[in-house]
Amino acid sequence: MFDKSTWIKLPRNVLQGHGVLDDLADAVADLYLSGDPLLVTSPSPERIAGDRVRAQFDDVATVSLDRASFESVERVVEVGREHDAGYLIALGGGKPIDVAKMASDELNCGFVSVPTAASHDGIVSGRSSIPEGDTRHSVAADPPLAVVADTELLAESPWELTTAGCADIISNYTAVKDWELAHRLKNVEYSEYAGALSQMTAEMLVQSADSIKPGLEESAWIVTKALVSSGVAMSIAGSSRPASGAEHLFSHQLDRIAPNRALHGHQVGVGSILTEYFHSGPRGEWQDIRDALSTVGAPTTADDLGIDDETVIDALTTAHEIRDRYTILGDGVSEDAAIEAATITGVI
Repeated sequence: MFDKSTWIKLPRNVLQGHGVLDDLADAVADLYLSGDPLLVTSPSPERIAGDRVRAQFDDVATVSLDRASFESVERVVEVGREHDAGYLIALGGGKPIDVAKMASDELNCGFVSVPTAASHDGIVSGRSSIPEGDTRHSVAADPPLAVVADTELLAESPWELTTAGCADIISNYTAVKDWELAHRLKNVEYSEYAGALSQMTAEMLVQSADSIKPGLEESAWIVTKALVSSGVAMSIAGSSRPASGAEHLFSHQLDRIAPNRALHGHQVGVGSILTEYFHSGPRGEWQDIRDALSTVGAPTTADDLGIDDETVIDALTTAHEIRDRYTILGDGVSEDAAIEAATITGVI
């Protein structure tokens, strides 16, 4: 008897376009939530759009965070309980959204994602990434109830954040290949639908790379649409597998041995160039990945990331130790293999 079941949690509404921040209250009303909101933000998004959010609600408390941490999560939970918040509104980039995602789970309430930078697919996914010391924890949580992505606001964000979002999506190429490999060799459960959606999202970014330019609202639209699709793929899969493979292990290891040198998206982009080389060899698709990253202005070399060659090799040869997730790195690659991959691809 077939008794398999799957519970897929997705945002109920995604509102994307020019000036939609001013429609936030309407989007929330459509969710039929009870109680007053708690606005979770950080200094820059607060300055840019905090008043526009508060103007749409009768009673909204605000908590502004300097960094993403478990202490920040506890602070939001404390303020949420103090104000008996009915739901959270996360306004900003990675910090407020990741923190609100975890805090809403602890408060047993929903949250609405209002990104001010298209820097990563966490704006819609059910995963939260919180740093602690030299380690970054990826924690399962519910995705937002709704996403309100104002492309006018996103187009005005620092360009490096948008290129980081592009690189994060382009890296889905290798994440899906690693997932398929783990399915074949380790019988890891695989979703054809989630895998195809994630791959299509990466292809959309590569094909649109020429049209993604600073200050263009259309570029913000393309990147945000891709980030939403990537987050949905993870929700369908019930894991981060569609968007996280060896390239993410490489990035997490860089966070340990060379912290705060580069943005997450930029690191996984370079990691994707390297891991694609392991998948397909010298004549493989790593050149397409590198060219797409270069076209949008994302890093493609160690120098671009601000790290030295030795650090790249160290991260690449030890990345498999980060977590128990089978990828093309297997039980580790040799130093000679890492040097070959990094040299031929031009990363070092």
